[in-house]
Amino acid sequence: MVARLVIAAPSSGAGKTTVATGLMAAFAGRGLAVSPHKVGPDYIDPGYHALATGRPGRNLDAYMCGTGLIAPLFLHGARGCDLAVVEGVMGLYDGAADQGELASTAQVAKLLRAPVVLVVDASSQSRSVAALVHGFAAWDPEVRIGGVILNKVASDRHEHLLREALGESGVPVLGVLRRAPAVATPSRHLGLVPVAERQAQAVEAVAAQAEQVRQGCDLEALLALARSAPELHAEPWAAGVGERLHAGGPVVPTLPQALGFARAGGTPLAPAERLPATRPVIAVAGGAAFTFSYAEHTELLRAAGAEVVTFDPLRDEALPEGTSGLVIGGGFPEMYGEQLSANEPLRKAVAELAASGAPVAAECAGLLYLARSLDGHPMCGVLDAEARMSERLTLGYRDAVAVSESVLAPAGARLRGHEFHRTVIEPGAGPLAAWGLRQPERRVEGFVQGGVHASYVHTHWAGSPEVAARFVEHCA
Repeated sequence: MVARLVIAAPSSGAGKTTVATGLMAAFAGRGLAVSPHKVGPDYIDPGYHALATGRPGRNLDAYMCGTGLIAPLFLHGARGCDLAVVEGVMGLYDGAADQGELASTAQVAKLLRAPVVLVVDASSQSRSVAALVHGFAAWDPEVRIGGVILNKVASDRHEHLLREALGESGVPVLGVLRRAPAVATPSRHLGLVPVAERQAQAVEAVAAQAEQVRQGCDLEALLALARSAPELHAEPWAAGVGERLHAGGPVVPTLPQALGFARAGGTPLAPAERLPATRPVIAVAGGAAFTFSYAEHTELLRAAGAEVVTFDPLRDEALPEGTSGLVIGGGFPEMYGEQLSANEPLRKAVAELAASGAPVAAECAGLLYLARSLDGHPMCGVLDAEARMSERLTLGYRDAVAVSESVLAPAGARLRGHEFHRTVIEPGAGPLAAWGLRQPERRVEGFVQGGVHASYVHTHWAGSPEVAARFVEHCA
């Protein structure tokens, strides 16, 4: 049994992140172990959630991982916690384009059997708020809206009018928040500025959000609502048993067991498919320029037998000792082009590793880092391509088919992912492309070159754990 709340809103911009992060921090400040979650693929909000709770922010994405994994992934993240707070995405009923409710906050709330708290921007309305809330509550009877938090309320008089109107709606008011500049978080071309880029200011903002929530919300009523959620009938997801594989025991589980495909005693694999006897070192890029990562990726790599070591391309002049594979995720290299370029020793080390044929998995920011240049700044030069900032935002889910055999997938493998960038790379695909995409238009993109797989498409390996296993096998 996990007490849980989903924080949703009628639309983007209503204040979901502020309220969700403030609630997480406020409850954590009361001594509760709070598990933070985010609906959808966004990497940035979970960074603020982690700051508020001291636990990894985890994503619940029904498009990339499948609806069947939502409850297991949630229970995995919430293990041992007193309360889980799930921040929604966009408007409550908004999901993947042309896919009905798929990947919407409403769908995730139903899969989690969780009560929803609706955050409403009340700045330009009074009595109409009751019609809005009633409509959202009545739209899908399976979605339980247990309360509303009114945000950006102008005055006591405004609050009185809003409460009076909502008194007839049947949905209780669980919080009223005034406008408060101290809780604001600056945005940039892809959303909020990540925590890693403004650590001290982010700490102050989260503290202010917690104080605003403490003063304006009925925490006892919210906790009671969270505890009213029924039992979830699902088993927690598990990356595997990699942490104990190399403790010297006589039995080494097979890869399906280690990755959660089969319980102990399942059908054994051939000896060649067992976990590597020696743990390959996989370097994972981190730091302010490469902040986009799902926690489950590292867990899956370790479960598959790897030793994972994080490094910062802005500071470290060499790859971790013994590196046999490299993962460079997403982030904002365009904000740090000059510094990344100035770290010539590391750029050279990355190029040499790639030239040796070692496995390299690069997504979005990693793709740009492997190019010849980014906005005129020399990068690693692994790929014969140039990258630059663009005015156009590329955003959306993607159905991807592996065009070429690679360290991540065999040719023909199908994965689901998403794109999220304001950069372009020319050419957009190499002689051996990484993925074929079917929407929004048919095209190939990315590069497969030796052991390198570089692409704009972000994937969530919990939905395709064989990707991590394949990558570790190539590293070993």
